[in-house]
Amino acid sequence: MPSQYRPQLLGWIDDLDKGTNYLSGADDRLLYTNDNYCAFLRKTSSDQSFYLFISLISILSLTFYIIFYFSFNFSFEISIDNDEKIIDILLSLGVIVSLFAIYLMIPELYQNLFTRKGSPIIFNRKTNKVYINESYFFNFTSFKNPIHFLQPNKKRIKEYDWADLHGVVVHNFSTYSLNTTILMVCEPGTHKTIDHVLLDPLRYGIGSYQVWGWVNNFMCFNDLISLNDGKYTWEQETPFKKDIIQDQGWPEWMVEAFNALSPEHLSEIKQKYHVQ
Repeated sequence: MPSQYRPQLLGWIDDLDKGTNYLSGADDRLLYTNDNYCAFLRKTSSDQSFYLFISLISILSLTFYIIFYFSFNFSFEISIDNDEKIIDILLSLGVIVSLFAIYLMIPELYQNLFTRKGSPIIFNRKTNKVYINESYFFNFTSFKNPIHFLQPNKKRIKEYDWADLHGVVVHNFSTYSLNTTILMVCEPGTHKTIDHVLLDPLRYGIGSYQVWGWVNNFMCFNDLISLNDGKYTWEQETPFKKDIIQDQGWPEWMVEAFNALSPEHLSEIKQKYHVQ
């Protein structure tokens, strides 16, 4: 059965239900949680370093191939037979494929190079709001406006309604069959997707459902989760904010809104900072 969310994602496996979910595991992704909000790491430093290296080597290799091809062709003007023409056509196609591959790899390079502190995602269960502060290129979609390649440190900082976020699992078509949990941002009351948020990238099989389960248990005030499951215990909010949040470009009102106790309290915070 296809996904109910449109447009459907390539590699779609499953739509995820909201509500209490007993299959949960914070793993090493959970940074901090208290009675108001939790913060999940979405990019580990080891993954960041690995994919930064892969993307950089790929771009340099493809660029070298393109430069070599054009240098060779413009340096030699000789008559060639039909077989050599066929080879030249194949090499030309290789250049086109290489250019397209570079276009796909630049976002991967940027999002690993300019992702800071793992791009945590924040869930407040008392206001039902979700907050992100991430590289524009962190979004899992590969197709980007080439003009934005000139803005490598471009960021997006957003507040979402939990009610408008819906989980899906997709696979990456690799030999290792790694799965990724995506939050589909839909127009209120519809299945029309207007944005995507990466929740839990690159997991094996059933593990890709566990962070989604933990978040749902948290948002439903389920006692199955513990406020001490994260890297920082619930008493360590100050160290957490100093290490992960401070100097990362989070708006002051948003940092205060992490701990908002109700929608009314959130409105007061926004009014205080003149946020529309």
